[in-house]
Amino acid sequence: LKSGIDVLVGTPGRIKDHIQNSKLDLSSVKHVVLDEVDHMLDMGFAEQVEEILGFAYKKDSEDNPQTLLFSATCPRWVYDVGKKYMKGEYEQIDLVGKKTQRTATTVEHLAIQCRWSQRPAVLGDIIQVYSGSHGRTIVFCETKKEANELALNASLKQDAQSLHGDIPQKQREITLKGFRNGAFEVLIATNVAARGLDIPEVDLVVQCSPPK
Repeated sequence: LKSGIDVLVGTPGRIKDHIQNSKLDLSSVKHVVLDEVDHMLDMGFAEQVEEILGFAYKKDSEDNPQTLLFSATCPRWVYDVGKKYMKGEYEQIDLVGKKTQRTATTVEHLAIQCRWSQRPAVLGDIIQVYSGSHGRTIVFCETKKEANELALNASLKQDAQSLHGDIPQKQREITLKGFRNGAFEVLIATNVAARGLDIPEVDLVVQCSPPK
């Protein structure tokens, strides 16, 4: 920071700390990007974000930074925040629109109802039918405990390994590498793995329960 930087990526709390400790000067910022706006401003970060933006924005000034807001969902209040920090003629780009079909047309979706106690057995059969003995499957669970129990369950005929927040980062990387390379066929994960996974040729993705 002392020698000057082009791009700063940070969480609101950490950026605010640096501003308050006079280690960061935002007066010459040219671009502001807020990612995950719907979460960022919904989880109590709103005040921190507004405080940070206050250092870079001058009311009704033409020289305010260009502002980009990214959001997976756009409730009305997200647009209201947009208006507050963007110029009057701001562009709104919607990549989803009002289409009812919002998922890839090449993917088939199935819902299966079963008792909780039957789930491991049903899961074993589903994987066998839709992924075979050599295909790749990712199973998403709600909890770490659930992921561990399923990975060790004898009903799964394929080799399975779990991936969640309690597993050290180094081991997570080894597990993901093994899954990519085909060392085992089934990855059982909590939502820690839901983002940033780029694994080609996954035949089947299972959600053990609807996301809450």
